[in-house]
Amino acid sequence: MIGASVVALELAQAFARLGSRVTLLARSRVLSQEDPAVGEAVEAAFRREGIEVLKQTQASEVSHDGQLFTLQTNDGTLQAEQLLVASGRTPNTEALNLANIGVETARGAITVDEHQQTTVPGLYAAGDCTDQPQFVYVAAAGGSRAAVNMTGGAATLDLSAMPVVIFTDPQVATVGLTEAEALEQGFDVESRVLDLEYVPRALVNFDTAGFIKMVAEQDTGRLLGVQAVAGEAGELIQTAVMALRARMSVQEIGDELFPYLTMVEGLKLCAQTFTKDVKQLSCCAG
Repeated sequence: MIGASVVALELAQAFARLGSRVTLLARSRVLSQEDPAVGEAVEAAFRREGIEVLKQTQASEVSHDGQLFTLQTNDGTLQAEQLLVASGRTPNTEALNLANIGVETARGAITVDEHQQTTVPGLYAAGDCTDQPQFVYVAAAGGSRAAVNMTGGAATLDLSAMPVVIFTDPQVATVGLTEAEALEQGFDVESRVLDLEYVPRALVNFDTAGFIKMVAEQDTGRLLGVQAVAGEAGELIQTAVMALRARMSVQEIGDELFPYLTMVEGLKLCAQTFTKDVKQLSCCAG
């Protein structure tokens, strides 16, 4: 498997669980666009399942003799019965002659504004052919707004609190800024990481591999981003999305009522770690 991002990881684990022996080639590291701890957690889970992960590894040549694929890499020669290349997707717009009518693209992706309008007034685009994130819910939202605007509306698509879920086991779910991104944007930040061993639901599930991380503005405590690696990370991230939309602080999140024995309670507990030692709290402590 060449690649170490969303598609590569989901399919690598699926093939491994179907009985294949899987080797994953990562050009840098697993999930290089995410917080390093996220990639490390997924990599550890993969290794526990027998998936070989080769980091800092690139294939320079691939050949096939009718039976086996042979890959020449900077880490040596590899052979496999099947090869899946999942190193990214590029919009297939080359044959549309978009430049001839003034539509700007970048690596094939159509440039659109917050109204889904291209660089040509009155011409709209949505979905994976654009420069927006390649997720089905982004495409659907963009398409509906483009339709509204084509008929005289002024709908916008705000992606500042866009959730991302990767359906590996454990799942990965993120929203907002990573700590590194927040620092790059000039924020003074404070962050906390809560291991799942301190989340009651994870204990009940006998599945404590993973964590929840919160990134907040130092002076105000305003939530800037959440990264989670957990069995049900995808089910809790939308609460973090709403907290970001509401510009809530970690103190406000920690003061909210969260149902006991749910994974989403982990957000409250993580928020409380900014001011408390949750290891010393009894269950349901407010």
